[in-house]
Amino acid sequence: MVQTKLAKALLSPFSLLYGLGVSFRNWTYRRGLQKSISFSVPVISVGNLSVGGAGKTPHIEYLIRGLDPYLEIATLSRGYRRKTKGYLHVRPNMNAEQVGDEPLQFARKFPEVLVTVAEERAFAIPKIMAQKPSTQLVLLDDAYQHRSVKPGLNILLTEFDRPFTRDYLLPSGRLREWRSGYTRADIIIVSKCPKELDRAAADQLIEEIDPLPHQRVFFTYYDYAAPYYMLDHRYRLKTEEDVSLLLISGIARTDYLLEHLRRESPHVQTLDYEDHHYFDRRDLANLQLRFKEMPGKHKAIITTEKDAMRLELHRQYIAKEKLPIFVLPLAVRFHFEEGPDFDTLVRDYLLEFKA
Repeated sequence: MVQTKLAKALLSPFSLLYGLGVSFRNWTYRRGLQKSISFSVPVISVGNLSVGGAGKTPHIEYLIRGLDPYLEIATLSRGYRRKTKGYLHVRPNMNAEQVGDEPLQFARKFPEVLVTVAEERAFAIPKIMAQKPSTQLVLLDDAYQHRSVKPGLNILLTEFDRPFTRDYLLPSGRLREWRSGYTRADIIIVSKCPKELDRAAADQLIEEIDPLPHQRVFFTYYDYAAPYYMLDHRYRLKTEEDVSLLLISGIARTDYLLEHLRRESPHVQTLDYEDHHYFDRRDLANLQLRFKEMPGKHKAIITTEKDAMRLELHRQYIAKEKLPIFVLPLAVRFHFEEGPDFDTLVRDYLLEFKA
C-alpha cells in the first residue's frame, strides 16, 4: 500500500500534464474548434473513462441480443492491436490478427450483424451506410473519448470495485480523462457487481457518482454458462466433478472471473498475460507444461471468449497436443429487475430519433 501511494505521488506530475492535454482537447470540442459529427442513423456508444476491464464487449452483446430481432445493426470498433489498417468488414472466417479479438467475437456470435473495424469512426460510419444502406443502428465499441462522432445515446461503464470516482488520471491511475467526463453520459452502468447486491450499497454508490438529473444509473453482473470445448462447441465441461482448473487469460482484470471459478472449483491456478496479448508457441508450450504439472485426475484449461479468439491462431497445435481448453461464455444481467427499464430507455431513444 505504501509503495502504491509513493508511485502515485511520483507519477502525479505526469498525470497533471496528461490531464491538461485532455482538457485542452475537450475544450476545442466545446468551443467548436473541432466538430463532433452527427449522423442520420441512430448511434449508441458504449465506453468507459478508464483503461480496459469494464465489460464493454458483453454489454454490446446484450444490446445486440435485444435489438437484432427488430433492427438492422452494425457494430464499429477500432480493432485494437490488429495487424491491419483502415476500414474492414469483419467476417467469421477471419482471425484476430486481421481484425482484433472483440470484433471477431461479435462476427462469430452474430453472423447476421454487420461487424466493422476502423481507426476513424467519423469516416467509417458513411462507409457502413454505403455498404449496407438498410442499417438502422450503429453500435460504437469503446468510443467514449472518440469525440469526432456525437452519439445519440452515450452509455458509460464503470466497475463496481473500482468506480471512476476513486480512480486517477494516467499514468498514476487508470483514467483516460478527468472524472468530470462522466457528465457526457446519458446512462451509467456499474458493471461486474456481486451477484448478491444490497440495494443500500447500490444507493450509496449512486450518491458517490452523483449523477446529473437526466442520467440513470444501472447495476449489472455476469451470468456464466457451462464452459464449452474450444475446438468443438458441442462438448461442455462439468465442473461439478471437482475439476482442477488452469485459467489462461490476456484480459485487463481477472478478479471477477477468478471469484466465479473459485466458487466452481477448489483448485484454480492462473497464467496471466497483458490485455489483448497475442499468444505465441512459447506461451502454448508453457501452458502445456503447467497443465501437465497440475495434480489430480480431473483437470481442464479455462479461458475467456475474447482470449479464445487469439488462442485460435494456434488451433492446429492445440488439436495436435490435445490441450483441453474450454471457453467460458457469459451474459450480462441487471440487478433489481431493472433490465426492462434499461431496454425502455434504449427503445425510447430509437423511437424518438430524428435524422
